[in-house]
Amino acid sequence: MTIAAKTVNIQGEVLALTNQRCIYWKAKEALILSDLHIGKTAHFRKNGIPVSSEVLQKDLQRLEQLIHHFNPKSLIIVGDLFHAELNKDVLFFKKWMQQFPDINISLIKGNHDKNSFELYDGLNIDLLDNQLELPPFVFVHDIKTYAVNKFYISGHIHPGVLIKGKGKQRIKLPCYQIIKNKLVLPAFSEFTGLNSNTNIEITRCFAITKTQVFEV
Repeated sequence: MTIAAKTVNIQGEVLALTNQRCIYWKAKEALILSDLHIGKTAHFRKNGIPVSSEVLQKDLQRLEQLIHHFNPKSLIIVGDLFHAELNKDVLFFKKWMQQFPDINISLIKGNHDKNSFELYDGLNIDLLDNQLELPPFVFVHDIKTYAVNKFYISGHIHPGVLIKGKGKQRIKLPCYQIIKNKLVLPAFSEFTGLNSNTNIEITRCFAITKTQVFEV
């Protein structure tokens, strides 16, 4: 796996936008990611849709390599860590997390995160219902209202960008979007769709591939 990054300066802070669908904030020694949707593949299998468990395993392999690469003290998860009820994927994740006992997880709960305590039992998770404010940023899953003097980092919409080549060539890539006073993270899980709806407020867009991050 190749880990590449594009650094941006936002609100006086340097953020490394990686091609592995997460941000490293060096000043806080934190990995910032969103929309892992753990339990989604098992939920689909339970409902008769044959989705391989390797999807989750590959996502966690990427996260493991990112943790070893950056050696963060914390993970800031901007919503939708889990997708559904307690299931085999969730239990697999709990066992997988045991190798990182010193990493603190802050989870700003998303629309898919459930209230059941058993989902979070045994995990070193600081649960936040609405937002986490770590100046100069406010972390929130899906922004409903803005404060003009704050900068938000969010997830939820699984942003993508359509890259046009010669003739009819088209490719859709996950991306980071900067929209006025917020940055939207791509979904960390590769088992998600991509929303490439054009937003006229987007000021900067960074597409990601397996090997690079580039501004479009």
